[in-house]
Amino acid sequence: MISGFQSLIKWPVAMLLAVFVLTGCNFFENEKVVGIDGQTMGTTFSMRWVDLNEDRINDIRNRAGKVLATVNQQMSTYIPNSELSTFNKLPAGSEMEVSDALAAVVEQSLTISERSGGAFDVTVGPLVNLWGFGPNGRIEKAPTEAEIASLKERIGYQKVEVLKDPTRLRKLGQQYVDLSAIAKGYGVDQLAETLEAEGIYNYLVEIGGELRAKGLKPDGSHWRIAIESPASMERSIGRIINVKDTAIATSGDYRNYFEEGGVRFSHTINPETGKPITHRLASVTVLMPTCAEADALATTLMVMGENRGFEFAKEEGIAAYFLYKSEQGDTFIEQATAEFEAFVQEGE
Repeated sequence: MISGFQSLIKWPVAMLLAVFVLTGCNFFENEKVVGIDGQTMGTTFSMRWVDLNEDRINDIRNRAGKVLATVNQQMSTYIPNSELSTFNKLPAGSEMEVSDALAAVVEQSLTISERSGGAFDVTVGPLVNLWGFGPNGRIEKAPTEAEIASLKERIGYQKVEVLKDPTRLRKLGQQYVDLSAIAKGYGVDQLAETLEAEGIYNYLVEIGGELRAKGLKPDGSHWRIAIESPASMERSIGRIINVKDTAIATSGDYRNYFEEGGVRFSHTINPETGKPITHRLASVTVLMPTCAEADALATTLMVMGENRGFEFAKEEGIAAYFLYKSEQGDTFIEQATAEFEAFVQEGE
């Protein structure tokens, strides 16, 4: 499972696969795109929306700040007294009352874990931490097989339960829940709902490269998103997507890693092996109605790899775009499901 940025998303670096917002011009006279930018979760966020009233920008800024602070306090593994951190510290067999939001995100995670046969697993956190992509910070030497084996006993999404009346979480063993592969997307959804609560239905919101778009720009055109190509360490545009009423998330392995003895270890951990992925898939971009689901599914497909992941995406009807290395390793090959192609526009 992918590690994330600080607080929710656990490694404070630039976006793993940058997604650039391509704004338009020629707006109607009284209607324009306005917005705010800020820092959150060890990365940046932005909100853009179409509005006639610029007076509410500061109010929306304050509302967004409170929303993001709440999500962090519920789901961060970096905040010692967050709901999730408190649950993770409980002994085996414990249960704890939690917010409806935390329970809902864990429940959605468990559903995706089941659908994917465990490729997505919210209990993989101990292994992510062991490999140096968690709150404990970087490592310089890969863990031993014995260290990996000892922690694998704690892995298993089936050992975490969501209970109702009252809402609570239960762990059957010494499970440690890590929501970094879904909580950032959930944060994007919460920002979108903040705008919709204000009667705003034409917007593009983003946290660290995960986005959700709705409606159109003032000139009647779609929001346009460019997906970064991993062909070099310098960012360059790969594919351009026209988006409306969808969320977008990307998982990639080429920016967040460590090296030992010339071997590169990805931050994406396979729960089955307990080790970083070793296949040729470099990145996956997923489009879904909500960003939480897109975020989790991008990680799922990244863990599965180019073959199994693509077949799973086709079977599940997932709009997904894959970039993987050629056998020689000197070029990248792209592959997309039919659902994804409907959004694509070739760019310059």
